[in-house]
Amino acid sequence: MGDLEIRRATADDLPAIVAMLADDPLGAQRESPDDLTPYLAALDRLNTDPNQQLVVAGREGRVIGTLQLTLVHGLSRKGATRSIIEAVRIHADERGSGLGTQLIEWAVEESRRQNCQLVQLTSDSSRTDAHRFYERLGFTASHVGFKLQL
Repeated sequence: MGDLEIRRATADDLPAIVAMLADDPLGAQRESPDDLTPYLAALDRLNTDPNQQLVVAGREGRVIGTLQLTLVHGLSRKGATRSIIEAVRIHADERGSGLGTQLIEWAVEESRRQNCQLVQLTSDSSRTDAHRFYERLGFTASHVGFKLQL
């Protein structure tokens, strides 16, 4: 499998990250790999926020996975800090290789290191394979999510 590196994303990684975000039916409708301008601005915002980590998984200089980890400090659960895992993507050539498991395990360990008491994530209701994947890793489908497009 080679040596896997998980590190903070840089601007040089954006073409590969956006390509992975766009590489499915949902992402193809909402991502624009041809114009990286909004993604560069978003990366700048993420890099200045100490509660955000956009990371990539790489092997032999090639970006093959990504996720965003957000820390949320709150009052509930006795002032607990929780983490939210977002935008998990694995390059099509690497799916089924165990990379997704390694990336999620990294995020859970990083959450522990940051003294989080809870790790949460959402997954589109149409992504049934992803739901099985997360359940296999110990996550439970405990809530119903809602969103409002603005």
